[in-house]
Amino acid sequence: MNTYASAKEQFLSTGQFDLARATQENKPSLHKTNLFWTVLFHLGAVIAFLYFPPTWTQALVGISLYTIANLGVTFGYHRMLTHRSFRTPVWLERFSALMGSLAFEGGPITWVAQHRQHHLESDKELDPHNINRGFWYAHMLWVFERYPDWYEEGQRKKFAPDLMKDPFMCWLDKNGALLGGIIGAALLFFGGWGMFLWAFCFRIIALHHVTWFVNSASHLWGYRHFKNEQATNNWWVALLGMGEGWHNMHHAHPTSARHGMRFWEVDATWMLIWTLSKFGLVTKIKVPRPEELPWTNAYQNDEQTHATPAIIGA
Repeated sequence: MNTYASAKEQFLSTGQFDLARATQENKPSLHKTNLFWTVLFHLGAVIAFLYFPPTWTQALVGISLYTIANLGVTFGYHRMLTHRSFRTPVWLERFSALMGSLAFEGGPITWVAQHRQHHLESDKELDPHNINRGFWYAHMLWVFERYPDWYEEGQRKKFAPDLMKDPFMCWLDKNGALLGGIIGAALLFFGGWGMFLWAFCFRIIALHHVTWFVNSASHLWGYRHFKNEQATNNWWVALLGMGEGWHNMHHAHPTSARHGMRFWEVDATWMLIWTLSKFGLVTKIKVPRPEELPWTNAYQNDEQTHATPAIIGA
């Protein structure tokens, strides 16, 4: 029997975080910081469209930073840190997380904790971006919800205790906007307003919406290899999101380093993982076994999802 008067009292006294009770007892408030920056970045993107026709240099810099930050999230935050789909040297793990911070989607510990909660509670009440609450909630409205500090600390300790032990990840989680802010200032100083608005504001908003489309569009539109998973495979989200749009496959086999399993399912993040593995920089790569894939003769039923993956590499 729980003798504590509230989830907050329980957490502060014992360190045990009861997610369901804490969520029930604490209604989220408006996350004014997230709202402010989201509106500001959108405003910058609109001004870029209206008053600053992009040059080839601005487009090249913007696309380059988009690609680096996007892979920092997909390769670093998601497949490496959240799901431990492969192993890398410590320097590459930290470099990838640092590149992920350029997306301005939060620090690595917060991002990982929320995503692990999403998989545990997928499409249910405790899912941070539950698609059953509507497209716009799953897409971006959830970002503007803020829970008390102790709640968010409990969330991180419950879902990302491994990263909480890493001093670098703890520092980056608190100072994740530092490098991105320096780059933004450099773009403005050396490239002027046009460079800043396209390669910083527009690039950040474009990447935010692509990431959010994984939570919204890839839970609504597309096809499903695994019928017991609500998530879908969405080709255009996959192309924009470096392979993250093959979301039905991902939910069926979360620890798989490869999301696009058919030859037509282009997965840029998997291409990077495969390439780095040839240089010995990525090892112990997890992928589904053939009998766990519905298009193989060995496949039996969808109950084989979330099974122990095969491991490639020493």
